Order: sequence, then structure tokens, then C-alpha cells
Amino acid sequence: MNGAMKAAWGLTVFVIVAGAVLWAVTGRNVFAVFIVLGVLTGVGAWFTGRIAPPPSRPGPDPTSEGHTP
Repeated sequence: MNGAMKAAWGLTVFVIVAGAVLWAVTGRNVFAVFIVLGVLTGVGAWFTGRIAPPPSRPGPDPTSEGHTP
């Protein structure tokens, strides 16, 4: 897991916990939006970590002998 993925998961946890705590403390339903946004961030991070880049196809080596520009 790279640094960007760790940051995304950290943001996810922070937003969900902050939303839950603020909703519990204030009793205002508007903080449920924080929980929803945190879950969406987590889903995005999960999908980003699951999608592999397409394999690169080897091409001619421009540094090899016999290469003409």
C-alpha cells in the first residue's frame, strides 16, 4: 500500500469518526453527510486499489544496436 492509499484510508476513518461524534454530540442530522462522504471515500479508495493498470507491451529498444532513428 503506497502513501496515497494510506492517506485515503486515514481520511476515510477521520471523516466517518468525526461525523459520528459530531452527530452524537450535537444531535444534528446534517453530520450524517460526513458519514456518507466517508463511506464514499472508502469505496473510492478500495476500487482504486483494486484496478490494475494495463500491462505494458514491450517495444523496440532504442538503445539497442541496429536501431536507426
